[in-house]
Amino acid sequence: MLSSSTTRSRAALGPALLLLALGLLLTLTACGPSTGSTGAATGTGVTKAPDTVEPLPGEPAPQLPATVASADGRQVTVASADRIVPLNGSLAEIVFSLGLGPKVIARDVSTTFQQAAALPVITQAHDVSAEGVLSMHPTLVLADRSTGPAEAIEQIRAAGVPLIVLDDAKKLGDVGPRIDTVAAALGVPDAGRQLKERTEQRIAQARAALPAVDRHPKVAFLYLRGSASVFLLGGPASGAGSLIEAVGGEDAGTAAGLSGDFTPLTSEALVKAAPDAILVMSKGLDSVGGVDGLLKLPGVAQTPAGLDRRVVSVEDGQLLSYGPRTPQVIREIAEQLYPAAAK
Repeated sequence: MLSSSTTRSRAALGPALLLLALGLLLTLTACGPSTGSTGAATGTGVTKAPDTVEPLPGEPAPQLPATVASADGRQVTVASADRIVPLNGSLAEIVFSLGLGPKVIARDVSTTFQQAAALPVITQAHDVSAEGVLSMHPTLVLADRSTGPAEAIEQIRAAGVPLIVLDDAKKLGDVGPRIDTVAAALGVPDAGRQLKERTEQRIAQARAALPAVDRHPKVAFLYLRGSASVFLLGGPASGAGSLIEAVGGEDAGTAAGLSGDFTPLTSEALVKAAPDAILVMSKGLDSVGGVDGLLKLPGVAQTPAGLDRRVVSVEDGQLLSYGPRTPQVIREIAEQLYPAAAK
């Protein structure tokens, strides 16, 4: 189901929008927590951690009002953090990790972790519903550049609700500044520093635990929506390259000379990329019928990854969030990419 909003934003398909663009796939799972263990699709038996966030101890007291710079050039003053609406899962993850989850009053369809499961959903498929947001009477709305449609953002602002736009997060280096901005908007800068320090330490620990390898495996990130027959190969702007590099891999799409975010999956493109492993979101993999279905897509079975059935699957709401759970994502990718070392 390729909507007009999906087409509109393909040119800048950042991590947050990619999560939102799952649309129907995420809607099918948004009403309940994600559970179970599916290890690497190669059958290594890696157990995935529960889909939860880990808040800092206690609930910080916001010191407001606070004025922060929005990424769209506005200065926004926040007077209250009593009723927060984060408009994507990545931002919700930061708010909950800061210890302010009890003040979140609604969620979007990409916010799938367990602590937010009971919150009302205020998106329609992958589009923000201004009416839905305003009906919750928020005192603060958090968005990023890929949140849309633009008309809904303007309608929320026109109603007098403080709305802060953040830059999209596409690499590990974006994690710290993103936490800082959200914490400043919520009036809890000290909690923000604690969360940033904890996250950066855990990222460093996850990377330090990687096994030594003789060569960097080439990893192709595939965006799959079987229900809409959308199959894309990630390029340098897909948002996955930084994670692939963090686990000692090489982004196959970038190495093959792709440009931009994604290109339609073809046999020629995938054979040229010649990945040793394929990285996917778990619901996307489910949408094509698992690994067996993935191998039926153009060119997949002919790649080294396809021949070895070497597929790495990470939960949709976690993979490209670039936030407090990124250390966990690095560990999951590494455990599946290097199964012998994980034993």
